[in-house]
Amino acid sequence: MSDHILIVEDEEKIALLIRDYLEAEGFVTTILDRGDLVESYIAKTPVDLILLDVMLPGKDGLTLCRDIRKTSSLPVIMLTARVSEIDRLVGLELGSDDYICKPFSPREVVARVKAVLRRTSPPARETEIAIGPLALNEDRHTCTVDNKEVTLTPNEFGILRLLMAHPGKVFSRSELLDKVQGYHFEGYERTVDSHVKNLRKKLAARLPKVQLILSVYGIGYKLNDRAFDGTY
Repeated sequence: MSDHILIVEDEEKIALLIRDYLEAEGFVTTILDRGDLVESYIAKTPVDLILLDVMLPGKDGLTLCRDIRKTSSLPVIMLTARVSEIDRLVGLELGSDDYICKPFSPREVVARVKAVLRRTSPPARETEIAIGPLALNEDRHTCTVDNKEVTLTPNEFGILRLLMAHPGKVFSRSELLDKVQGYHFEGYERTVDSHVKNLRKKLAARLPKVQLILSVYGIGYKLNDRAFDGTY
């Protein structure tokens, strides 16, 4: 079955252009032109990814993304004419998986959609990585601490999976981007910091005494391979 992409964009020409390119690649698409229609739609209709404009009537994209993240890890790529770095980081801290600034190439949008879907699709066989009470199930795309689920976005899951697969190994921001997102654009390294910040916050809620992801000054991040040597 083809992946279903929800395009939330109030500029008709842009929405139709994105739709045409996605459908040419075999995706199924739906267009909504108001933010306040989205939550009721996804509650009733299976969607694999949302392309979400920031400036929308009814409910703006940033607020909508934040509200979706309260209950769902559904992949979200934000579309915006705001090009400042602060807006980009705000969007990522609210839980979006990627951020594309207008004007953009429709082919770039398709490439980003495919990259996000690749990293959220389950592998051919079930694989679980576990360190102490922390476990990732790649087939189910779930994260648990003491068998209690922690909801992660696809980027957060990908970063944690990579770090857990190589405890103690230091990964630069650009390496994390390449391996987790599947592409690397100049200036995007700092988006990794936003994903790690969110990831740490979620894990700390379940493991308040454990410093799991360590910063390596001037380089990047690593998983603390001695995090569970004692009690937690």
